[in-house]
Amino acid sequence: MTPARGRVAVLSDVHANVPALEAVLAEPDVATADLVVFCGDLTWGPEPAATLDLVRALGPRALCIRGNADRAVLELAAGTRTPSTPREAWMLTRHPPEAVSWLAGFHFTAVVDVTGLGPVRCCHGSPRADTELVTPATPATRMAALSAGVPERVLVGGHTHLQFDRTVGALRSVNPGSVGLPYHDGTPGTAYWALLGPDVSLRRTPFDVDRAVAATFASGDPKAETIADLLTNPPGVAELTAHAEALEFSD
Repeated sequence: MTPARGRVAVLSDVHANVPALEAVLAEPDVATADLVVFCGDLTWGPEPAATLDLVRALGPRALCIRGNADRAVLELAAGTRTPSTPREAWMLTRHPPEAVSWLAGFHFTAVVDVTGLGPVRCCHGSPRADTELVTPATPATRMAALSAGVPERVLVGGHTHLQFDRTVGALRSVNPGSVGLPYHDGTPGTAYWALLGPDVSLRRTPFDVDRAVAATFASGDPKAETIADLLTNPPGVAELTAHAEALEFSD
């Protein structure tokens, strides 16, 4: 567990969207936070090297959790995963060896002691799988199963790209939302994050979505059209929640 922190900014699912990440990092409450936790999927987008440079510049204030996309980069680089799509092959070329080495140091989960909240378990999908989809509608039975053996009563994770704060029984489940590829009902060009301490404050920050779309196409991403559409016409909360709950797990 980390030493007690008064204010912790939590960012997730950046997906190498530099304009969105720069906008959130410039927020006063992020710039002055005692700790900035990244809840996975920092990479797997148009500008991974630049994204990692921005996070590394935070020094010891950054705590990085490994998401399923970050794990995929490591597997591809190690040769334990064979590229199955043009995008997977392309993504590997976007990560120089030093970036891969840095990703290898990410945590599967981490516990952060936050003043006012106590011990907070941070993960990507859930404490048991980086592919588990937790939503505002996840049933109490699955919440109990995914948190079995986890003593912390505040769970913060990403993966679904949906921002929410809900309590199920004795467990508080928080998703800060996605910085770089948000699924939401709001205006395109909105990054989502959260500030912890002494309570949970769900936040949002506007970013230059046109610049993000341009960077996606300029990068040569084989799925640039799809990503651009998700940035400008994202799935809504109800649509994504229903889809995720039907799957429960998705890589």
